[in-house]
Amino acid sequence: MNRYLRSFIFIALLLAFAIWVDLPSTERLFIPLPGGNDLINRDIDTVLGLDLVGGVQALLQADVPPDAADIETNMEAARRVVENRVNGLGVSEAVVQQAGEDRILVELPGETDPETALQTIRETGLLEWVDTGSYSPVTGTELPTDYGLPEGAETEGTVYHTIMTGANIENVGVSTDEAGRIVVGFALDGDGEDIFYEHTRTHVGQFLTLVLDGVVISSPQINSAIPGGSGSISSPNFTYETANELVVQLRSGSLPFALEIVESRTVGPSLGQDSLQKSLIAGVIGMVIVMLFMILYYRLPGVIAAIALIAYTAISYALFRLIPVTLTLPGIAGFVLSIGVAVDANVLIFERLKEELRRDKPLRTAIDLGWNRAWPSIRDSNIATLITCGILFWFGSQFGATIVKGFSITLALGVLVSLFTAIIVTRTILHLVLDNIKFAEHPRWFGI
Repeated sequence: MNRYLRSFIFIALLLAFAIWVDLPSTERLFIPLPGGNDLINRDIDTVLGLDLVGGVQALLQADVPPDAADIETNMEAARRVVENRVNGLGVSEAVVQQAGEDRILVELPGETDPETALQTIRETGLLEWVDTGSYSPVTGTELPTDYGLPEGAETEGTVYHTIMTGANIENVGVSTDEAGRIVVGFALDGDGEDIFYEHTRTHVGQFLTLVLDGVVISSPQINSAIPGGSGSISSPNFTYETANELVVQLRSGSLPFALEIVESRTVGPSLGQDSLQKSLIAGVIGMVIVMLFMILYYRLPGVIAAIALIAYTAISYALFRLIPVTLTLPGIAGFVLSIGVAVDANVLIFERLKEELRRDKPLRTAIDLGWNRAWPSIRDSNIATLITCGILFWFGSQFGATIVKGFSITLALGVLVSLFTAIIVTRTILHLVLDNIKFAEHPRWFGI
């Protein structure tokens, strides 16, 4: 009895902590240590996927040349660039992961301007300073590098070259010039500063054209040598938004190859909120029905199962907030399904308990025998479910199927918590409540 009492105290403390984490007002977990250090200091939040808060999901296909070498390394570099650009957009809880050999999955929960966001993400982002000599290309026209000037140009046939790229930029940001126009200010690294100064010193009177992904941004004339390695990029088409898009691209670096959008979907915030409300209602209804069934069929043990189910729900949701797990509609479905798994363990235990009671075993002995004989079935079924969850998670990671990943994660966590509630919570409460009850006097309390 002392052992079960200690277990009950532990369960009560754990449940109290889980309920505290579950409260909407709980936003931070802070545990200080002597000396000014913190054992834990982190935010607590319920992270919702884009199908619950709205946003955009896109699958990007890399335009890899047939003779490209080391595709795996380049794809990882492309994924990092895309991730940096997403972070630059200020989207919280975004998902950027490689899907297959040459695809990247991007999810932007809460993004209100999906077209602009995707345009910023997929552009190659290669900025070049191109020496076009005495020719000043028109802003907005394409200017292919390493070829002769476009047909019709005054110096047709003249080959120009790139003197420097955005890789030499050390710092960049949006600002305004003396006339109040929006510009992109930049500072170059040591090598870029030397290249920029030497070129402007020796090419006074000629044009230095800025080209982004083959399109001319501007083509200013060099009036004098420019020392210091700093300057600004201006364009008649610049707004704050377009200038900031360029800043995001330059900060994150250029992609090793172009990305094409092969699939995208957008979920509005109102639709996401409606889905969330209906999911919560469905989950509550499902729990209530399961609890009523357990109580009506198993009577007093069913009441204990209902208590264990409440503990299971509180602990599972606390884990979702602490890890945190991004909850999507499939994720919620996995969680609701895991409620059935949790109840399944109690059903096996209670059926075994009733069998032992029908054999006139003492109640305390019947509880232990019922649990011990039900345990192999509980263990094997849950292990099989966890193996399936692992396969689903691998599949979702490899092919960018976040719907499958969300389902597998919440189901796996639910299974693990259900094992805890079956092994510890249900058995402990059964002993504390039922050990002192005489079954022969109250057989109806057990549905017999």
